[in-house]
Amino acid sequence: MSRMSPTDPELTHRLTRRGMLGVAAGATAAALLGTAATPATAATDNATAAAGRPVLPPGRLGIQLYSLRDKVSTLGFAPVFAELEKFGYDEVEFAGYTQGSAGPITLAQLKRLARDHGLNPIGSHVGYYSDDPNAYTFAQNLTKVLDDAQALGLKHIGTASGPFRYGSTVDAWKRAAEEFNTYGAAAKARGMKFYQHNHSEEFSFATDNPKVRLYDVLLAETDPDLVYLEMDIFWAYSGQFRFSKRPDGKPAPFEPLDYVLRQPHRYPLFHVKDGVSDPANTYGYRMTDVGDGDIDYQRFISAVTRLRGERLAHHWQAEHDNPTESFTFARRSSAHLHSLREKC
Repeated sequence: MSRMSPTDPELTHRLTRRGMLGVAAGATAAALLGTAATPATAATDNATAAAGRPVLPPGRLGIQLYSLRDKVSTLGFAPVFAELEKFGYDEVEFAGYTQGSAGPITLAQLKRLARDHGLNPIGSHVGYYSDDPNAYTFAQNLTKVLDDAQALGLKHIGTASGPFRYGSTVDAWKRAAEEFNTYGAAAKARGMKFYQHNHSEEFSFATDNPKVRLYDVLLAETDPDLVYLEMDIFWAYSGQFRFSKRPDGKPAPFEPLDYVLRQPHRYPLFHVKDGVSDPANTYGYRMTDVGDGDIDYQRFISAVTRLRGERLAHHWQAEHDNPTESFTFARRSSAHLHSLREKC
């Protein structure tokens, strides 16, 4: 089933480091030796300064492993992590702890494997609820979910499920928000942050009050110290395309970036996912590799990281729901994001 199906939010979801370290080591050695800059070095430094500061903060590029599920299932985590290390990734976000991995693996082994490749496990997606009382979801098995996250050393644990458990009315979302607050309090007690990842439907309007955007209900009814958001930027702009008019046809424009700028502390994580504008598509965009689409990531990331005290406060996870070739997607997306510069 396509992850872009609006009927089931749960199903619809699911350069190199050595070079960078080498540059840092070289700079340190030069400083210790008191080496004077040669004309060639000075020219390179001037060119770098002219190009501007990297938009992407150091150490904050991750990838949602759902994008690489085909490689994990056939090769296992070790070869995948080795490639991500070469591509310059710093972090990984899990979409399950096996993903059909080739061969069994324990949480301790998975944590060690990630760290061996210089990858920080930053978060994980888990289901919100299920009719199965034994399901691995927040509603059914909160303690187990948090136990596993803690074993992996995660700082964030969240869900890609929309708060539609009780429907699409204002009261239904208030009820879901209460549950999210409960999960957030339990996560906070263990030193973690609970978060919710959006798709486009979160930006739709309440069925009982078409003047109210459901995403605004979620923000208003969840405790900002307990519940955080992972903005999937692609889906947020898809929501902008789909829901900039109320059901009665009256304009209701919004800018996804404005949500972040108003409350940057609520968005520790982002999904960096790109799309080519296509008004004929139900979602307004056709998903593509990061850098090949029309979402202005130089503008978006710069606007967030330029806020006072926010440059290193966020984590940027590259993602593509169905890449043509997943390693190629990962490599090209990292290269593009590392290439972005802003004027000083």
